[in-house]
Amino acid sequence: MLLEVRGLAAAYGASQVLFGLSIDVGAGEVISLIGRNGMGKSTTVKSIVGMLKPKAGTVRFNGERIDGQPSHRLARMGLGLVPEGRRIFPNLTVRENLVMAAADRRAADDPWTLERVIAFFPRLGERLGNGGHQLSGGEQQMLAIGRALMTNPVLLILDEATEGLAPVIRELIWTRLAALKATGLAMIVIDKDIEAVAALADRHFVVEKGEILWTGSSGELMADTAMRALYLAV
Repeated sequence: MLLEVRGLAAAYGASQVLFGLSIDVGAGEVISLIGRNGMGKSTTVKSIVGMLKPKAGTVRFNGERIDGQPSHRLARMGLGLVPEGRRIFPNLTVRENLVMAAADRRAADDPWTLERVIAFFPRLGERLGNGGHQLSGGEQQMLAIGRALMTNPVLLILDEATEGLAPVIRELIWTRLAALKATGLAMIVIDKDIEAVAALADRHFVVEKGEILWTGSSGELMADTAMRALYLAV
């Protein structure tokens, strides 16, 4: 497995959020973490990428134990993150946001470069000289994804990548994620659009109160209406 998370427990101070959560991602596989707000999906991501030190459990990436390691080291190993809320640098231009993240530490056969990201998101090419604060929400999301790709990740984690976007932009983002999957890039996707997630991901993990209560394929996800009504309906 590319990523193995076993028995993960995490807390913010005295408030425990994760209770023995386990997931895994194979090379080139796309999985989803789905569930209602506040159930521990983003905390899981933070624990994986080094933004939150787990209380217990293990995280292994390419066979190496990484739980508790700093985020910058994990980025060098090939973990890429598109965080919730985008978090681009508003005072930098589009070009600067992309170039500052550029790295190809694993000598990829077809690395992500500025030119390749612009070809992937042509709108960014039209806005290279604009500051991050001058972009629309959709353009900021494209930039956040492009910035993560510039690190040439082995595993890309996207936390609510379509949240708050217009329908036409959401459709574009899903199309682009499908194109990334076709390149063999492994991904973890968190999103509320269950139909879109089912169309993209290979396996799904339902998070409820810090635990995995259901896992299955896309066909099983869409067929299990009782589970979706119980754990995913708003």
